[in-house]
Amino acid sequence: MSEGRSERAWLLLFGAWLIALCAAGGALFIGEVMGQAPCVLCWHQRAFMFPLAVVLGIATFRSDVDAWRYGVPLAGIGWLVAVYHALLYFEFLPKNIEPCGAGLSCSDASMTILGSIPIPLLSLGSFTLIVAMLLLARRR
Repeated sequence: MSEGRSERAWLLLFGAWLIALCAAGGALFIGEVMGQAPCVLCWHQRAFMFPLAVVLGIATFRSDVDAWRYGVPLAGIGWLVAVYHALLYFEFLPKNIEPCGAGLSCSDASMTILGSIPIPLLSLGSFTLIVAMLLLARRR
């Protein structure tokens, strides 16, 4: 692999790691600082995002562009949970389960970022970007 391609692949991997790190940090901030208890679906998404922050961090520092092999499955499963959560949030699916437990619901109007971006969409966007960046890094 040429040095230019290798550097671009590493930058994509680094970007994916930064997104995972920010998403994990944001989830911790919402839960621990803001006191918002995560719903069941948020917990499931965290179960895939938190390991991504660690795994992609290690892969970035080792310049392991083959990280897509284990990063894409983790992010892909998290993406599926996030899609389901978003479909529930926007009421495209009937609420046959109550995704949010005690405290404020993540579908509550007060649980938005910048006043208009709901938290379930942030997770979906993060997983989408991570998958896209890892697949682009694979192609480099």
